[in-house]
Amino acid sequence: MRSAPNRPKTNKAIGFNAQLFLDSAGVSRKVAEFQLKATIFAQGDHAKSVMYIQKGRVKLSVVNSTGKEAVVAVLEPGDFLGEGCLRDQPIRMATATAIAPSTVLVIEKVEMIRVLHEEHELSDRFISYMLSRNIRVEEDLVDQLFNSTEKRLARTLLLLARYGKENQPEKIFPKVSQEILAEMIGTTRSRVNLFMNKFKKLGFIKYNGELHINSSLLNVVLHD
Repeated sequence: MRSAPNRPKTNKAIGFNAQLFLDSAGVSRKVAEFQLKATIFAQGDHAKSVMYIQKGRVKLSVVNSTGKEAVVAVLEPGDFLGEGCLRDQPIRMATATAIAPSTVLVIEKVEMIRVLHEEHELSDRFISYMLSRNIRVEEDLVDQLFNSTEKRLARTLLLLARYGKENQPEKIFPKVSQEILAEMIGTTRSRVNLFMNKFKKLGFIKYNGELHINSSLLNVVLHD
């Protein structure tokens, strides 16, 4: 009989550390490295694995029948991707692209299903993650339908800076291209450039290789 592995101590106030748990539970997986702009998987590929981001940033984008692309999410360390295969989704519904040098754990579908059944703490963490992700999708849809371009951009920058998360927001992070920001909020690069310059002039942000977010940017989102 296999002996139970030692579990990492978790602090409810800090939150569950999925990386430590994957390590301690002996989950069979491989580590994959991706350079900037590398495709992790493409829309239409066979869906056979779940991935967990250790390092970097990944954008998920979809392309419609006319070739128009839309960014549906930007994921970061601690996020899962490709989880649709767990519900018998046969192909990838989006393309995952590294927008910074990234390291991901690749866990085969059968192995992920096994560990979710056997390791209840990881299962709870995964369910919580998926519920939060669904809430975020709903909020993004409302944002797209009802808010101005300026508010959508401000909200996206705050989300990228992890504003409002349990830990201190990452107020400094590698600069995301204006093209990607434009795709995320459904506008043009020139409009993004206009508002980024406005935010910079007002002291809400500054950038020089890295993007610095001031919490005062929240005023743009809250202002009617």
